[in-house]
Amino acid sequence: MRRPFIAGNWKMHKTVPQALELVEELRGLVEGEQGVEIAVAPPFVALHPVAQVLRSSVIKLAAQDCFWEEEGAYTGEVSPVMLADVGCAYCIVGHSERRCIFGETSEGVARKARALLNHGISPIVCVGETLEERDRGEALHVVGEQLGGSLASLSAEDMVRVVIAYEPVWAIGTGRTATPQQAQEMHAFIRRWVVEKFGGDVASGLTILYGGSVKPENIRGLMAMDDIDGALVGGASLRATSFAQIVQGGKG
Repeated sequence: MRRPFIAGNWKMHKTVPQALELVEELRGLVEGEQGVEIAVAPPFVALHPVAQVLRSSVIKLAAQDCFWEEEGAYTGEVSPVMLADVGCAYCIVGHSERRCIFGETSEGVARKARALLNHGISPIVCVGETLEERDRGEALHVVGEQLGGSLASLSAEDMVRVVIAYEPVWAIGTGRTATPQQAQEMHAFIRRWVVEKFGGDVASGLTILYGGSVKPENIRGLMAMDDIDGALVGGASLRATSFAQIVQGGKG
């Protein structure tokens, strides 16, 4: 039985005082929760102070991105070594906003995932199609290509520590959400893809999150699907009460 996993991606929101206020309130709301993995991904500048609040908490710390080198002349970048040092258990890589706005490639995502695993951090590898690609009937092909490129350097042993997040680009921040059936179709495709690449044991234990306008009102319907194991939450993770409600709904 895969453990439900609810992760909050704060994106470019919250100053340090605001981040601390949010995580302190959230900790009070979910501290007794069992049977569900919880993580939050604040902006880089808030990672260290948020980590202090989360000490001995059930909430894990995640980063929103990283670079694949350990150190060097890479102005503006943050390395897996630095993320491990502040206590990150997870790091999001390949988010659609990184791919679409900043031109990130699946090859780069693969290098980041490899580097994170080398430093004990589990990558949350994001894949997903645009509305135009879905309308052209290319959604499965696009996601398959992203999976192949983003996981190219990983072994079956590595995949035990990897989380995959399916995020239809057309449902991020738009208020639109894939129906549970649409999300399940893609999650099932992803699991079948992993079976073919890494084997049934890896696929059966793989956590696949849905990310696309997840709210307290739709989390239970999504979690009722066989291959949806949790959620990568955007806007609704910026309020402690709504994120805690999603955590509750994510327990099934």
